[in-house]
Amino acid sequence: MLYWFLKSIALGPILRVVFRPKAYGVDNVPAEGAAILASNHLSYADWLFMPLTLSRRVTFVAKAEYFTTPGIKGWFQKKFFSGAGQVPIDRSGANAAEGAMKSAKKILDQGELFGIYPEGTRSHDGKLYRGKTGVARLALETGAPVVPCAVVGTDVVAPTGKVFGQWTRPVVRFGPPLDFSRYEGMENDRYILRSITDEIMYEIMRLSEQEYVDMYASKAKELAKEQAKDEAKAAARELAAKDAANDAAKDTAHRQAS
Repeated sequence: MLYWFLKSIALGPILRVVFRPKAYGVDNVPAEGAAILASNHLSYADWLFMPLTLSRRVTFVAKAEYFTTPGIKGWFQKKFFSGAGQVPIDRSGANAAEGAMKSAKKILDQGELFGIYPEGTRSHDGKLYRGKTGVARLALETGAPVVPCAVVGTDVVAPTGKVFGQWTRPVVRFGPPLDFSRYEGMENDRYILRSITDEIMYEIMRLSEQEYVDMYASKAKELAKEQAKDEAKAAARELAAKDAANDAAKDTAHRQAS
């Protein structure tokens, strides 16, 4: 109930009027039955704009902490995230990945749409990164079709690391459903899982027109942080060298004046 209230009355109309998102290929999303919507991930606003373009509910999994924080803040947080179409990761599993898989299966078993970001985290530089194979395993274990999706412009509206962005008109594109029933029973073959995931990422790349990098986004972020630290250290050394040279020049000028 809260999901539809936010989407149709409280939040959705405001987003539609202010940003006027455009959608293409909506007919590629099944009108009924389970389906996996596999999308790129540029901004935290992705999970707002993509479901906004569809008449069906789209559910994502989110950190359990969003639903278990105590106090009034925790209550409002839980209500908002559940109302916005997110469910907590099932913590009965051995790890978060297994828990996310269990939560996703429950949603698909109910014949609903499940949204997933195969990259695992937001892109820090606007490029598309290597997908994790969980989306492939989910498709094989549930038999649900995978609808590739691309959200463009949300990194301008809500850029990573900034409170406010700039106005632009987000675009959402849905590609034709991908059927992987030919690989039924092969969900434990890592080569098959990688092949399926790469096929999904190729379709997302085609829809988003992003530059593809064959590296996990989490690893790319680590390398970017290390590079930033190295550049900061190099800049500090260069500044120190300039200060030392200036001090030496001043000492020389002082001695010559004396």
